[in-house]
Amino acid sequence: MTTQTAEPAPDAAVPPGPVDVTAAVDEPARRASRAPLDPRLVREVRAARGHVLRTVALGVVQALCVIATALAVGALGSRLLVDGSRPTDSPGWLAVLALALAVRAAAVLLERATAHRAATAAIAELRVRVVAHAARLGPRAGAGRGADLTSLVTTGLEKLRPYLVGYVPQLMLAATVTPACLLVIALLDPLSAVIAVVTLPLIPVFMILIGKLTEGRSERLLADMRSLWAQLLDLVDGLPTLRALGREKGPERVVHELGERHRRSALGSLRYAFLSSMVLELLATLCVALVAVSIGMRLVYGEMELAPALAILVLAPEVYLPLRAVGSQYHASTDGLAAVTAAFEVLEEPLPADGSEPAPDLATAALRLRGVDVTSREGLAPAGLDLDLAPGRVLALTGASGAGKTTAVWVLLGLLEPTRGRAEVVAADGAVLPVTALERESLWRQVALLPQRPVLPAGTLASVLAEAAPSADAAARREAARRTGLDAVIAERGPEAPVGRGGQGLSLGERQRLALARALLSPAPLVVLDEPTAHLDGASEQKVLDTIAALRAQGRTVLLVAHRSRLIEAADTMVEVHTAPAAGPARQEVSPA
Repeated sequence: MTTQTAEPAPDAAVPPGPVDVTAAVDEPARRASRAPLDPRLVREVRAARGHVLRTVALGVVQALCVIATALAVGALGSRLLVDGSRPTDSPGWLAVLALALAVRAAAVLLERATAHRAATAAIAELRVRVVAHAARLGPRAGAGRGADLTSLVTTGLEKLRPYLVGYVPQLMLAATVTPACLLVIALLDPLSAVIAVVTLPLIPVFMILIGKLTEGRSERLLADMRSLWAQLLDLVDGLPTLRALGREKGPERVVHELGERHRRSALGSLRYAFLSSMVLELLATLCVALVAVSIGMRLVYGEMELAPALAILVLAPEVYLPLRAVGSQYHASTDGLAAVTAAFEVLEEPLPADGSEPAPDLATAALRLRGVDVTSREGLAPAGLDLDLAPGRVLALTGASGAGKTTAVWVLLGLLEPTRGRAEVVAADGAVLPVTALERESLWRQVALLPQRPVLPAGTLASVLAEAAPSADAAARREAARRTGLDAVIAERGPEAPVGRGGQGLSLGERQRLALARALLSPAPLVVLDEPTAHLDGASEQKVLDTIAALRAQGRTVLLVAHRSRLIEAADTMVEVHTAPAAGPARQEVSPA
């Protein structure tokens, strides 16, 4: 289906309440998301999976380098202090020390460099999947949460960056370097290993205690941030209407309160972050000091050799360092896991079932609705709707705002399941196929959809127009531009005038003209125009009427959602859409235009 945007129209029926993507998931999923490394992230995001495997491999390399460094320092230090020989007298150990330090530095640099690239790739992959999944869920599933999804896939998923760059590498080091260093310490001096094993759990215990203090803080911070984003986006979107009504000064208090709440949450998280870092640093220092005191006492009484003692003193801080770093990155982990949980709540919503039958050719097939009811907040919108759209005809849907005209279009195109009734396609041979039984892609490929707010691809005026029908020649593009009034825009701006993402750089009227020209060039046999004159003046309205006449002359089927009388008069048939209380549907009126 050729479409310019998926933005719901103002009269679209909406569900009883907005879908909250921060709502609680079931208990098994919540337990999985509370794991230090969310298994769904590793299992389903390729960039994150590669990052984890690479970090584990680099962690093993760093562990070997730490062990080699400790043994080399122990050997060189003991020979210097006991025998008085200089390090240059032991070139073998000196080479091992230099090589180990160089390899470890290279491993750290490689891990840092690849971590940022992996985080960027993982965030981009999740963004694409969340947006694509939300689009496939259909307009009803996304109604009321567009701004919330926007904040999730922008600033929300950016919380994954410190999680993947800072927390995950330290977690992998804790799983590789700490056990390896403990094993070497046990081989060199079992007593020091016992002290390390006994004191090591103190760090995760205090991490858990701090985590209890901050439990839920990251989720609240993310929810506050997304609420602020949603409020701001809704305010910006409705600001023209608010200014027209003289109400632009009212919502600023709500936005200020949301911003203040977000500031308090952020400062609270920072306070706990500094507190946890101080506690963990103090604990790690005390634990290393216990091992050092034990070794020092035994060296004084001659119960231990100097070489293993020096090696253990080098290894002991490395045992605690990864766990200490994990603790200091705890807040990054909770923020990242909260973002992952919110993203997978969207991704785990079941998609509507697709059919298996290929759609008939809409150039010769008719579409119809029979007894369609769709539940909305106020009742049924539309209610008891019957509609017959014959091939090559122009049909106008009319009715009050909120009656469900756009919702009826969604049902007809298989984007929304009706509460009652059915949508059907009647093939040229008389075969009746429910829309739910059709492969949606085979149906949508034959539809050109122009919603109220067209969002166009980026490029130039010429390239965006040519993209609608690559096989069309220059003469056809000029004719389409002339019929829709786009030729005046091209003459003023030039064919190479840039068009930004979403049509930025063009006024709403100019976007509408460009979208109309694309619809006229499109080979789709069914053209759906949702309020095509909404952003045009009276003079430009005639261009839309000429476009509809040109589509009729081409033998294409046109479905209009219309309020203006001139647009309704251009149709062959008019269907008035009504609402009704949920208890009983009304019937719509059908009359020749």
